[in-house]
Amino acid sequence: MADLIFSTELQWQGTGREGEGKIKLGDFSASYAAPASMGGKGVGTSPEELLIAAVSTCYSGTLFGVLRKNGLLVEKVSIRSEGLVTGYPMQSKFSRLSVYPTIFGGNPDQVADYQRAAEMARDKCFIGKVIAGNVSYEVGDVQVFPSER
Repeated sequence: MADLIFSTELQWQGTGREGEGKIKLGDFSASYAAPASMGGKGVGTSPEELLIAAVSTCYSGTLFGVLRKNGLLVEKVSIRSEGLVTGYPMQSKFSRLSVYPTIFGGNPDQVADYQRAAEMARDKCFIGKVIAGNVSYEVGDVQVFPSER
């Protein structure tokens, strides 16, 4: 088994909510800061959104693979994700991450099978496992739409 190393480059300037940073992820670059809803600059993305994106990107690929492995029709998956921070501002805690999958090119008559696959994908997503025990990681209702062909 091989060990893999992943890296990012970041720059930060300023104190706390007044600060702003830049992140480089491969060929992608973005600005980041505390969100405006938390009294920050609201520039670019935020650490909270980056956490949601990390889990959700892994989840989307895992879900597609689980659907195929289980013989369920799928052409594309779309994921809407939400994170909940509770106790702001004194005892802030990222407490819940919810994913809401939509399946395109599926069979709407098998929505229960798609729901089970979506929950299985949550449990298999290795980035999602990083938050297990610290953050409630939930799968909302799955929507399934047939092929548009």
